[in-house]
This record gives sequence, C-alpha cells and structure tokens, in this order.
Amino acid sequence: MSDKMHVRLAVHGMTCTGCEEHVQEALYSVGAENITVNFRRNEATFDIDNENRIEVAKGAITKAGYKPADAEVFNHSKGQSESNTGEFDYDLLIIGSGGAAFSAAIQAVSYGAKVGMIERGTIGGTCVNIGCVPSKTLLRAGEINHLAQRNPFSGLHTSAGPVDLKTLVANKGELVGDLRQHKYVDLIDDYGFELLPGEARFVNEQTVEVGGRQITARNFLIATGASPAVPNIPGLEDVGYLVSTTALELQVVPKRLAVIGSGYIAMELGQLFHNLGAEVTLMQRSARVLKSSDPEISETVTQALTEQGIQLITGATFNRVEQDGNIKRVHITVDGKDQVVEADQLLIATGRKPNTQELSLQAAKVKLGDRGEVLVDEYLRTTNPRVFAAGDVTMGPQFVYVAAYEGWVVAENAVGGGNQKLDLRVVPGVTFTNPSIATVGLTEEKAKAEGFDVITSVLPLNAVPRALVNRETTGVFKLVADVNTRKVLGAHVVAENAGEVVYAATLMVKFGLTIEDLRATMAPYLTMAEGLKLATLTFDRDVSKLSCCAG
Repeated sequence: MSDKMHVRLAVHGMTCTGCEEHVQEALYSVGAENITVNFRRNEATFDIDNENRIEVAKGAITKAGYKPADAEVFNHSKGQSESNTGEFDYDLLIIGSGGAAFSAAIQAVSYGAKVGMIERGTIGGTCVNIGCVPSKTLLRAGEINHLAQRNPFSGLHTSAGPVDLKTLVANKGELVGDLRQHKYVDLIDDYGFELLPGEARFVNEQTVEVGGRQITARNFLIATGASPAVPNIPGLEDVGYLVSTTALELQVVPKRLAVIGSGYIAMELGQLFHNLGAEVTLMQRSARVLKSSDPEISETVTQALTEQGIQLITGATFNRVEQDGNIKRVHITVDGKDQVVEADQLLIATGRKPNTQELSLQAAKVKLGDRGEVLVDEYLRTTNPRVFAAGDVTMGPQFVYVAAYEGWVVAENAVGGGNQKLDLRVVPGVTFTNPSIATVGLTEEKAKAEGFDVITSVLPLNAVPRALVNRETTGVFKLVADVNTRKVLGAHVVAENAGEVVYAATLMVKFGLTIEDLRATMAPYLTMAEGLKLATLTFDRDVSKLSCCAG
C-alpha cells in the first residue's frame, strides 16, 4: 500500500446510491482499491498504483456513463487513509457533534480517514438544537405578532389575539428535530464515520476514555462548544432564573421579563418576548449597548429598542437578586441611585463559557486560557500537537459558520497533510433583532488603532428609499475606509434585513474594493442593499440632493 497514491476525483452525473455502485465497479475494474463514492458530493476517492492510471480510471467511469472531472492526488505520507490507521483506533477522533465537528468529519472522510465522533448528549451542537434555529423561528413569530398589533400603515386595521406560546414552542421543536435529523444524524451514515455516545475524558496524550472504554487516535479535535455563563450576583443562585436555553422552552409569555445582559442573545430574546407581549427591561453594566460597536450603531439600536417600548438600563451595578413568591427583584445602582426592577421571569444573558470542565485536558497536556477556553495556534493546534480545537470552545467568534470553517481547517491540517492558517480577519456578524444589526470588518475605532488614516460615511436609514416605502426609518449605514487607498475597511448596518445586506459588504472588505469600485456598480432600486451604494456616495456628497437611483 505504501507505493500507492490516494486520489479524490470529481464525478458528475451521479444521482443515487445505484450510481455510486456503478462508479465503484468501474474503478474496481481498473485496479483501484479502498474505493469510496458519494453521489451527494459528486466525488470518488480511491487508491491506485500511479498517476498514469488515473486517466485509465477516468476512462472507465466515462464508459459507465458518468463524467469524471478534476482529480487531486495525495501521498499517504500526507493524507491518512483508513488502512493507514496503524496502531491507533482512529485517524481523527472528534469530541462534540456540532458545526465544527461535522465539518471536520466530512472533510477528513474525503481523505479516506477513519473518523470517530463522541457525543455525550444530543447530536448537532448549539446552533440547530438550542441556538440559531430555535431562536430565529420564534423571533419570526414574534415579528409577525408585533406587526399585526402595530403595523406602520394608516388605513390598515390589523390586530393580534392572545399568543399560544406552547404551540409555537412545539412547532419550533418539530423544526429543530427535522433539521437535526437531516443535517446531522443522517450524515453519519452517508459519510461513514462512527458515532460513540458518552462522556469523553483524556487518559493521556493519545487516549480518551468513553463509557469505560479506552480509545486511541492519531489526532483529536475538541469541538465541545460553550454554554451560558452565569455572573456572581448575590442571591442569584437562590432565585429561579432563565438562560437562553430554558427561555426558549417557556410555555407561557411572562407579563414582565427582566434581562441581565445586553449582548446579541439578550437583545434577541428580549425583543422576542417583547413582541410576544411581555414588558421587557434590559439591564447592563456598560454605559451603552453594543459597547464594542461604533457610537452611531449603539445610538441607533438604543433609539430603535426604546421606540418599541423596551426599557434599557445602562451603567448598572447589580447588588443582589431576591424572590418574593413568584416575583423576582433585581436590586441595582445607577448613577449613584438605588432602584429595584421587578419581573415575573429573569433571564441571564451575560455571555458564554467553554465546555472543557469534564475533559481532563491536563492529562493530554492541553493548556487552557483564563476563561477555561482551549488555547490554539494559527493552525488550531493546542499545546499538544496531536490535539486540535475548533468552534466556541476556543472562545473565538461564536458563529456556526466560523465553527464549520475551523473544522475544515483542522481536517486539512490533521488529516490532509495541509498547512492551513486560520484567517478570521473578515467575519460578518448579525444580530437578528428588528431592525437587525450586521457588521463586518473594522470599526472606526479599531481601524484607527491599527494605524489607518480613516474616512467614514454615515447614512441615516431615512435616506434609503426602501426604508421610506416600508415606513420604518430608524436605522443607519456606516462605512469605514482608508483615506489613502480608498479601500473599504468595515461596514456596519442597522436596518431591516441587514443580515441579507452584509454578505455584499463582506465581499467588499474581503477583496479590498474601493469607494470608487462600489460607486461604479448598479444597486437595485428599492432594496435595502442600495443603502451600501448610497453610503459610498455619502463620503463626498449629500444624497438627499440626488434624484432616485442617481449615482
């Protein structure tokens, strides 16, 4: 086997498992070994004697009625094959089953690696089970309820009846279950890696114990995610409080909801329950919401939430929490004055902590940071070169698409013989409030801190025609650019559908487009994305003096 090469070949025209069998038979007929064919990914992987035989293999596939395309060749010294596991149980053993874990597993299997995945609870990780999917579907329900009660158009007489939260939550559960099955559980068999239920604990640098069984691996990936962090406030442990997970399981809308925290989870869930009919108070220690954002973004979000009737309390010191019957009382000090916030439910949304406590990482010689996060280098290796980490457990940007990208990086480096460096310079982020908040690249403050001489453009949403026809004009577009090169360094948007707009902004920042590049493009009229074009014009002129669509 050592003199053979591992090949990954794109094959088009396959539509089912029967097609996979036909391609496998074609490859077998020309002497290929260790053949894996996957019609969903339009590819086949196999071992073959030499590079010249690849063309012979392509010919056999063509004769079988399919269309072979590009081939990648890997030496066994780089890509690990299933038969190359040697004295180890697995080439890659993954702890966790979320976005990073599945991305790594799928990519590693494409190299012919033997992959195992350990999960102590529910397959799928945070996003599909208790994060993105359940929260966003309920947020949409809340938006519809809010619009029915308070639509912005004179002449439309809409109303909303009582909210049946129990049914909404049940529907949410069905959606989560379907996505978990189709996007995670079903893929285990499709790609052929092994699921190992149980709690993982490192025994030494190359061994973990799961359910009393010791398992070795050539490389490991820690992808155990994060969970809600609870602050140390006197009395809190004696009070029944909610975190993001339990808040999404409430069966009745509370009359009053108090929220400690003001990050994206606090704002999303606070607005969700406000839109469903609760009186909501958001409380935070810092002096303004979104303290790491530019002031224009913070001020606009504050204005929007206040206009909607959400109470914001900033600069609060949390003294203690107590419960009297069913009423929670949060004792705070603001500007030297003591006050009490009363609520029927209390939500704690003050950040997240990495799930590393049960892993016995000291046995693997894996070092942790001050917050308990797994420390990694630019290749996502830990202090043990056998062990990698990806996703929320590293406390990097906590987005599922970042986790998936990091999982791919790990598979390339741990199994594919690659030397991929992590690149998180351009990561878009979205908060799914209404108006939503989307950001990518540098803020004005960060750009200046990095030594750029910057110019900025601030466009109020009432200058965007789409917002005018929607009759929802609280929002802003802000662009940050380098005064010398005129390249856009950052884009920050508060508007309806800001999340749909930010991908275009991501491409602007990622590929170094200039103000003039963007001005030379045509933006569809009456779209929110037109705000990006108008914001580029605002660097040098007053867009209120332009006709519709004028560039």
